[in-house]
Amino acid sequence: MIDAFDWARITALKGDALKGAVFSILRSASLEVNNPERSDAILLPIIPRLADIIANNYELKNYREPFSALARAAGLWNYIDKEFADTSDRLVAEAVTVPELGGITLHREQIGALNEIFAGRNLVLSAPTSFGKSLLIDAILASGKYKRVAIVVPTIALLDETRRRIRRRFPEQFDIIAHGTDVASDRPTVFLGTQERIINRSDLGTLDIVIVDEFYKLDARRSDERSVTLNAAVYKLLTKSRQFFFLGPNIDNVHFVGDGRWKFQFLRTKFATVAVETYDLKGVENKQERLLEELGDDTHWPALVFVSSPGRVNRLAIASSKEMSVSDGSAELAHWMKENFGPTWPLIGAVEHGFGVHHARMPRALSSRMVRMFNDLDLPVLFCTSTLIEGVNTAAKTVMIYDKAIDREDFDFFTFSNIRGRAGRLGQHHVGRVLLFNEPPAQTDTDVSPTIFGDEEGAPDDYVVQISDEDIEVQVDPRITQLEFTLGLTRAELKVAVSIGLETADRIRQEVARRLAVDPTLAWERFPNSEELSMIAEIVFTVRRASELGSNTAKQLAYYISRLSHSETMRVFFIEYDQKYKGDPENYDTIFRFLRACEYGLPQILSVIEIFVRKRHPSTNYRHFINELSHWFRPPVLRELDEEGIPIQISERFYRVGDTRKKLAERLLMYASSPSKEMDVFEREWVTGALA
Repeated sequence: MIDAFDWARITALKGDALKGAVFSILRSASLEVNNPERSDAILLPIIPRLADIIANNYELKNYREPFSALARAAGLWNYIDKEFADTSDRLVAEAVTVPELGGITLHREQIGALNEIFAGRNLVLSAPTSFGKSLLIDAILASGKYKRVAIVVPTIALLDETRRRIRRRFPEQFDIIAHGTDVASDRPTVFLGTQERIINRSDLGTLDIVIVDEFYKLDARRSDERSVTLNAAVYKLLTKSRQFFFLGPNIDNVHFVGDGRWKFQFLRTKFATVAVETYDLKGVENKQERLLEELGDDTHWPALVFVSSPGRVNRLAIASSKEMSVSDGSAELAHWMKENFGPTWPLIGAVEHGFGVHHARMPRALSSRMVRMFNDLDLPVLFCTSTLIEGVNTAAKTVMIYDKAIDREDFDFFTFSNIRGRAGRLGQHHVGRVLLFNEPPAQTDTDVSPTIFGDEEGAPDDYVVQISDEDIEVQVDPRITQLEFTLGLTRAELKVAVSIGLETADRIRQEVARRLAVDPTLAWERFPNSEELSMIAEIVFTVRRASELGSNTAKQLAYYISRLSHSETMRVFFIEYDQKYKGDPENYDTIFRFLRACEYGLPQILSVIEIFVRKRHPSTNYRHFINELSHWFRPPVLRELDEEGIPIQISERFYRVGDTRKKLAERLLMYASSPSKEMDVFEREWVTGALA
């Protein structure tokens, strides 16, 4: 049986014993290839395991040709060794090698998916994490068939990774439009953004193809309140596009209305390109002690540790750093954090000892830097939440699944599979490792029901409101008319209100009416004074939890906004916060959650408050304040570069009034490429790595 090999024993063999074992495996696997009832799930993992063994044992050099023949027969053409393969196998590999992608060789299932797309068909692809789905996007761009492309990604982190990859591979072929300040031209263009950014663009024109990554988030049951906006954004894109391609992991079925507007092929494959060793540690008595023991084993590195929440990530990283040091390659980053955020941030000690973190409460540029250092083994251990699991690629060899929940809710088999799928990396770690500290969830099928593929009559109000007037069906229109009447809003105002949810907007309507009945404090223009800002903060706290705002009280929220607007630089803002912070160590970074809320969340709530106040006081105008708040009362280019990996503490030192993002980036690169007192060696390397 080919699924019964003792790989640990075989890996330890040497000389003739190893040759005999590998020969036996090659023979058994070759027989299985010709079995009409073969299981790819059993056959495919043999290829990366053998690749590892052959690469690490010179005496197996003569086995490279039969190994390449096996890889060809199994469809893992990217494992064919072109130097040692026979002519026919080498020709297969060369035929599916893409020079425009740096000579990357595709595998059988990737070619099958591309054939569907290049034939003009809409495709929904479900494939394992190691399938190489991002390569399909790049192959589509490299084909030259698609000149105007929209790519929707779920997070800013994945947006940044995708932007870097496209810019690196297609430096001249495409304009990349990723920020609201970017302006599209007639050149070949890639519109890249989260749903919140894409839905507000008015310059999309006619698109050749729409690509939606992590498409399972179109199902409201599998996502958060952003699902409504995602469906509306994708709806908008599909009405402008000739073709679409949705991709995601581990989906078994996609439900749609039989006579739905958009037809597609659904390709479900379990084709994985790396093997995974799973270790069951759920029975250990002291989980944290065993975790520390495993983290100290450098054969696991680079290792991701999945934890349920940002607070637990911080606690474990800090606790681990007090017990051991796993790297001295991160000392410069720790020093930079002390100088630019303040010395009392507890995570600095963790970073100093080689432990990184990744979650939604971290500054984006710092998170991006930590992922790069993780991939380079300067931070060999990275504690993370689900934010890293959703699409961001790492070079993790090992994934340690320490918790069995996200926040306080146990994750299901689908989420577990996605976390587990982060172990191993094609071309680096052919055999990944997964350490389980809890019983995994029971295996179940995962069905996805995108709202856009359903019946509009049964769709949520928040979704229907965002569909353009000409697309609204007759039976849906009365619902919108009733919403306009209930909320006292026009159709255009409803589309603003839906950004926070219509139920939330109705609660704001009632709260604004109650306050205006006795006090006109909400009726202000441009910038609020302290009393006006406090009242705004109080209303915000009636519809949002403190954890979403990075503030414990309305008073604290108003204070943070005031300090942010009055601080000369962001470094000054952070240092002041550092000096005054008295809370729990693991919650120090809630200030970064506050900054995220300033970018998205608070501006939308303030826009809805403004609409209802203007109904009674028409001169009310929050627009200038909202715009300034959304980019932290700084020039927008600074926050845009922060998304691209340049900390604002660096870029603000070099900003000149009127700078565009391109002009400031060029100046940063100029200083980074030559010795100067304005930028030290560490910062030069950081800037070059992010922008070059």
